[in-house]
Amino acid sequence: MSATPPDPSTASWTTEITTFLFGLALMVVILSKLPSEVFSPGSESFIFVIGWIAIWRYSWWAVQAVRSVWYNRRIFPQMRAEADAIGEEEKPPELFVLCTSFRIEARVNYQVYDALIREARAYGVPTTVFASVSDRTDVDVITHVMDDHGWPKNVEVRYMFQKGDGKRSAMAEVLRAISRRLPAPGSLLVSMDGDIRLEPGTLSRSLSFFQSQDDLGALTTNNRAEVTGNDATREWYDLRYAQRHLMMSSMSLSRRLLVLTGRYSVFRADLATQPDFIELIESDHVEHWRFGNFKFLSGDDKSSWYWLLKNGWRMLYIPDVFVTGFEELPDRKRFFASTTDLMRRWYGNMLRTSNRAIALGPRPMGMFTWWSLVDQRLSMWTTLVGPTVVVLVSLFVRPSFLFAYLVWILFTRSIATSILAWQRGRFSLLWIPLIYYNQVWGAMLKTYVSFRFNRQKWSRQGISAGEPDDPVAAKRQRRMGHVLHGFAYGVLLLILVISTGVMAPPDRMTLSIARDQTWDRSQDPEQLDRWLSAALVDKIGDSVQLPPGYFRLEGELLETLQQNTLPSEKRIRGNHGTTVLAISPALAKLMQGPNGNAIQDAVECTVDANCQLAFDEHNLTLVNVRLRVEPNAPNDMAATQP
Repeated sequence: MSATPPDPSTASWTTEITTFLFGLALMVVILSKLPSEVFSPGSESFIFVIGWIAIWRYSWWAVQAVRSVWYNRRIFPQMRAEADAIGEEEKPPELFVLCTSFRIEARVNYQVYDALIREARAYGVPTTVFASVSDRTDVDVITHVMDDHGWPKNVEVRYMFQKGDGKRSAMAEVLRAISRRLPAPGSLLVSMDGDIRLEPGTLSRSLSFFQSQDDLGALTTNNRAEVTGNDATREWYDLRYAQRHLMMSSMSLSRRLLVLTGRYSVFRADLATQPDFIELIESDHVEHWRFGNFKFLSGDDKSSWYWLLKNGWRMLYIPDVFVTGFEELPDRKRFFASTTDLMRRWYGNMLRTSNRAIALGPRPMGMFTWWSLVDQRLSMWTTLVGPTVVVLVSLFVRPSFLFAYLVWILFTRSIATSILAWQRGRFSLLWIPLIYYNQVWGAMLKTYVSFRFNRQKWSRQGISAGEPDDPVAAKRQRRMGHVLHGFAYGVLLLILVISTGVMAPPDRMTLSIARDQTWDRSQDPEQLDRWLSAALVDKIGDSVQLPPGYFRLEGELLETLQQNTLPSEKRIRGNHGTTVLAISPALAKLMQGPNGNAIQDAVECTVDANCQLAFDEHNLTLVNVRLRVEPNAPNDMAATQP
């Protein structure tokens, strides 16, 4: 008895169990090593920065998830009922299919055209299939398919050989050929890739929406994949489809989309044969202040989407109709390199079009769709805040913050994965690390591409475009991209460094100490009483930050406390591990160490084990400071006063 073949779209049970055991072991290690100081008051800056960004990002994501559920559970079923009712009585007078192939395996080619011809014959309307092929063997495969189906009377196949300069020119040639046939009013155009297999009922269950909605310009459907590759590759594709389903469903509630997927989309033929539509597909370009005028290599689905968006046409996502793609990484042995190449191309297409779409304003698309486009630009930077902050805090404050961040990642991504799985109808533990990979590495790629989006490469065709022909000019252009990218990230880094307290702007006390140290460079500790007293009297905030260094604290501070009314609680913060205070024996008697006893020699005051100076009605708490009891210095060695 033969073994059951593995599902070509999901990971094996062995991989899932291994992932579960690894994740369980990781959680045990993290929780056992997680110090209590992570959740102490000293973590305020970390929690503040991460928390507020997370509230913003996840609240927006939650809005998209709720909209997706509402569309799938409430709105779309009504649309489906209306479309099915009218679809039984009305059909388009003609159907045109634009199918582009480039070096597709004969096995895949046969399945694609076999399903397409079967669907066209079953749908029953006059159908013309324009097969844009690159090799004579494609013609032989399609002829074989037509022989197997007995050459259906309502299906005509026409071949158009590609020039080899990309998909755009091939599509434009087909669209011009369709326009010369003068499509009847109400005709439809199916645009699909040569590696997409239509499932039974695809045409009848998707085309009927054009009969029920007169203002619908185009639609696209749900996707699934048959993946050639390992388990990580399979789940990576399925996770992307799950994320796509959520976003498409949410956007479709506004009757707009953020892209019309080139895998399978349907247009009104009278729109797709407009001269300016064809021109945009063939020669879409952008005029940029730094890159000049350059044509787009890929991204035809973004061009068609932009044309419809600009002209005010509605778009729709059909979640209950699936088409199956035959997916394979450019190099199946190099997951990281291949996924990076694909994401760089996808994000380049997005960034090359989003600026001009945003420039249209909310009027032609609605406020929600417009803000979603803006959010695409913002999210690539906000996603980098978490990893950047945890690196800063772990390096300069406490390494234990890394454990807290890992707990945060596992918690938040598990919730996000569960919501995606609920809507997708299946769950994989591999999605948890993969969603973080897509978010963080994807955000880094987006920021990289945003300063270099003229550089384009299509791995399957082996062609590239966008840069100047002159090597010197191209090198200069790349160098400027590095400078601008570095400056932008440097600004973000500076903001995060200051907001997390890793590096604070100098206050009055720090500047005064620095000024005095320029006049007296002795190795003795600087006397801190006067400057600390001034900072306490200012009454700005409930804490005073001390700079790193070796300082002396004597009796003048007590005189200030006697003469001024201060808040009952004040906190003096040092720079962790680098602020040392030498205190006199008299002052030491008034202070309590971490154990509650008077300070005798030297103690370390931390966030969890702080020190207290209690005097009359005043209570000063010292944290991140090392106290050392030393005799009073002779007058000739005292710090020079200004």
